[in-house]
Amino acid sequence: MDNFRLILAIMLSLLGTMIWEAWQTDYVRPKQALTIAEPSIKSGESTEMPTIPTEAVGKGDDIPVLMDEPAGLKSIIVETDVYKMEIDTKGGTITKLWLTDYAQSTDMPEDKYLLLENNSKENYFILQSGIIGEIKDAAPNHKAPFKSENESYKLADGSEELTVPLIWQGTSGVTVEKKFIFRRGSYLIKMEQKVVNNGGQQWAGRDYRQIVRRKPVAETGAGFVYTYTGGAFFSPETKFDKVEFDEMDSTALAQDVMGGWIAMIQHYFIGALIPEPGEKAHFYSNKLSNNEYIIGSYGPAQRIEPGENTVFKGNLWLGPKLQQQLENTAAGLELTTDYGWLTIFAKPIFWFLNYIHQWVGNWGWSIVILTILIKLAFYRLSAASYRSMAAMRKLSPKLQAIKERYGEDKERFNKAMMELYQKEKVNPVGGCLPILVQMPVFIALYWVLLESVELRDAPFILWINSLSAKDPYFVLPVIMGISMLIQQKLNPTPPDPMQAKIMMALPFIFTAMFAFFPSGLVLYWVVNNVLSIAQQWRITQVIDKAGSRD
Repeated sequence: MDNFRLILAIMLSLLGTMIWEAWQTDYVRPKQALTIAEPSIKSGESTEMPTIPTEAVGKGDDIPVLMDEPAGLKSIIVETDVYKMEIDTKGGTITKLWLTDYAQSTDMPEDKYLLLENNSKENYFILQSGIIGEIKDAAPNHKAPFKSENESYKLADGSEELTVPLIWQGTSGVTVEKKFIFRRGSYLIKMEQKVVNNGGQQWAGRDYRQIVRRKPVAETGAGFVYTYTGGAFFSPETKFDKVEFDEMDSTALAQDVMGGWIAMIQHYFIGALIPEPGEKAHFYSNKLSNNEYIIGSYGPAQRIEPGENTVFKGNLWLGPKLQQQLENTAAGLELTTDYGWLTIFAKPIFWFLNYIHQWVGNWGWSIVILTILIKLAFYRLSAASYRSMAAMRKLSPKLQAIKERYGEDKERFNKAMMELYQKEKVNPVGGCLPILVQMPVFIALYWVLLESVELRDAPFILWINSLSAKDPYFVLPVIMGISMLIQQKLNPTPPDPMQAKIMMALPFIFTAMFAFFPSGLVLYWVVNNVLSIAQQWRITQVIDKAGSRD
């Protein structure tokens, strides 16, 4: 029993540490930054397939660079029902993007979440796109000057689609029309770049889209592990794969993919580049200066005869990790909600939680109902654990008497203790297996509550106005601490005084830790504890009555 209680204490402590690490990263650490580099097609390469060599991305000689800033460039404002953004006419770059359905914080709900930003050194994050021609200056890269007919575009009431066009006119008769196409209620942006060759010679080139992010800098003295922030991509062959910043330090990603995507991911939100279905894309990465890292995608090269045209197409997802929508958008895109090795448990748990929410309409009550259902599913396993604990509780006086008899003689004490277990037919580790079986499911539920953007700033009842923020009055953490103390009273007291002190200290330690956890996690723990107390009390009463009849 001693070993079992010690193992249980360690497991609970590790669980608390994992949650604390996630909360530190997601609610305390500063947001990270992004920036961009330029791919190029070298003049004189194969006329059949001009390429953008990965090793040339972000380097100087072959990159189209505008030596002087073009005059008259400006930003245009785009508004839909889910976005407000700024698109710079220099390159058609998305320089700012607010998510109008998400607040920057619960304290300032009127300030909408700023996902993309080009003014802040700390949170620099923009998305660029362009076309690289076989002949230099024959196509607009992300520094080329575009023109827009309007200074602002807004999705009209009753309209389902908004198109924002930008025009670039080359000196050799080539015209490019870049379009951003928005749909009502959608974070998927369709992007088209139509090349019209009105010149006198054949044109060749390819399109590209790219994102860059600054490597996160750890806080000195924190000592906690970050939840994942960085690159990721998906291919039918390798499935979901991360491209960590440290990997990009030594090896640049260079992979041809059919039916995949590449992205920069962070807690709750994502910027993803999604090629057209059936199109072979080349995914690349590279390290730039100032701890900046680039990920990007370019498509197959196209050749256009004089008088003809072609359209390069692609898709962008800029917004929250709404798992159902991501799953319907591209294969594996929902995996950017990063549950890690617990995905096999976490995905069905989230599906079930979301299903309950569709019926009750409140994420807090959905957590309560899901916790009850999980507790019912493990009822028999929990009962076996509680029966073992109740039996051990009955033996506590006898174990204490044995300890007093043999004092510090550990060998004789352990021998006498095992003889007592055999005589009373009690398995001291009988409750261990049920808890070990349940732990992956319970920890997976924790990660679902931590990582799912659907629960971000979701209200519950009364004073709980955000399940992803701490309880402002610490009511739930205090209730949780009291429930843990009650559980301690129902459990057998370890004969080792040190272990007993550790067990008694756990409720206070967890209360202090959970005081700053998202209230959705504390709500789950409170409901689980209350149900456990009811089940354990009932089983203890039954065993005590059976013992008294004997």
